[in-house]
Order: sequence, then structure tokens, then C-alpha cells
Amino acid sequence: MILALLSFASLAQANSGMEKPRVRIFAAASLTDALNEAIARYESQNDVNIVPVYASSSTAARQIVSGAPANLFFSANVQWMEWLEGQGVELGSRVNLLQNHLALVAPSGREHPSFIPGNGETLISLLGDQERLSVGDPDHVPAGIYAKQALQFLGEWETLQPRLARADNVRAALALVERGETPLGIVYQTDAKASEKVDPLGLFPDDSHDPILYPLALVNLPASEPAQEFHQWLQGDEALSIFSAVGFSTADDASR
Repeated sequence: MILALLSFASLAQANSGMEKPRVRIFAAASLTDALNEAIARYESQNDVNIVPVYASSSTAARQIVSGAPANLFFSANVQWMEWLEGQGVELGSRVNLLQNHLALVAPSGREHPSFIPGNGETLISLLGDQERLSVGDPDHVPAGIYAKQALQFLGEWETLQPRLARADNVRAALALVERGETPLGIVYQTDAKASEKVDPLGLFPDDSHDPILYPLALVNLPASEPAQEFHQWLQGDEALSIFSAVGFSTADDASR
């Protein structure tokens, strides 16, 4: 009986020390708030540890190519997902899940004129002589790439290019506006909605830039069962309602 009790105690101790399955998701910085909420909801219902890593989509993609132990990649840009595949990373169950929009924002607590980009008034007219426009770096950050396309569409790129405050990701661009370091910034609609420190002045026309799609895929295959289950859950109604609440919409083309 003593031996049996000792064996049971040892087994219980071993089981208590077992770690939960871990799933690492590398995701665009603009997904931070919604994905954190989704992860908290999922973990409350499942015995799993979801570990998010947030960065610009370009940085996250490069980290995966360099060997980062990611299980999923959730990009704010279709091109960086395709770049990842072009580097020899096998993707599984890729889906275009969400869609976003591009917004012009200014620090809150100030009076701002109503402004609709492309409606006659120029962005440069809203900047003082030494003031700059905050954006994600157009050389690699998806939000900056879309911003460049929109400014080119509006005929303002050449004028505004020297006046850009380039940030490493869209949340860093938002922070410049929140701190009042720049009077204007171009970020996603969801970022504008998430911050109490900025006011949205207007949305850029959707036809002024490529569709802002968020593809999701399994990476570093074969995928574990917990990774596959979380990937599937993110496409369901419960997760999509969380993303919708912060301003995302479901992508028109929900599958590849």
C-alpha cells in the first residue's frame, strides 16, 4: 500500500509539472489589442498556452525565415505572406481572414477641421513648416506601404515624402501622434479606434490603395494539433466577433 501511495504521489507530481501545449503566433502589431483579447478567451476555454509575438509584418516574416519557432503567421499584408512562401517556408491552411482601412489621425484634445482625404483639400496644408506626418516606414511596413499608395493616388507623395516621420511599425507611428510629436499620422482604422489619445479625421478612399487584407497561415509544418485547433478557432464566429468589435471586417475573399 505504501509503495502504491508513493507511486501515485510521484505520478501526480509529474502530471502537475507538465507544461501546457504552447502555440506561438507571430502577428502584425495592428492586431495587438484584438488578438490579445482573442487569446485570453481561447485560453480560458482550452488547456493551451498561446504566445503572441507582435511586430511589423515584415519583421515577423524575416524572423520566421531566420528560424524563429513560430506556429502561425498573421500578417497585415498579403505580399509579406507571399514573400515568406517565396523564401521556402511551407504554409498550411492559408486564409485571408480580416480587412482594415486607412485613417488620418491627429492628437486628441485639440480642435481639428473635418477632413476627408481626396476631397479637395491637401494634407500638406494641414502641416506647419517644420511639422511632419507620422507613418509606418513605407520601405517595409505594410501600413506605410498602403499610405504611400494612397498619397501617390492623391498626388501628394512627392510633396510629403521629405516630411515623413517613419516608424518601425504602425503602433509606433500611432505613438508619435499620441505623444504630440507629430500633428498628423496615417494608421489603420482599428488603431485609431483603439486609442483614446488620437482623433480620426477621415478615412482614405479604399480605391486609393491595395486592399488591406490580413492573411493567416500555419508555418513550420507539420503543424501541431493545438496550432491547428487555434488556427481553426480564429476563423470562427466567436473570434471574428472580437475582431469586429475593434473595427476589423471579415475579408471579402475569406479563402485563398
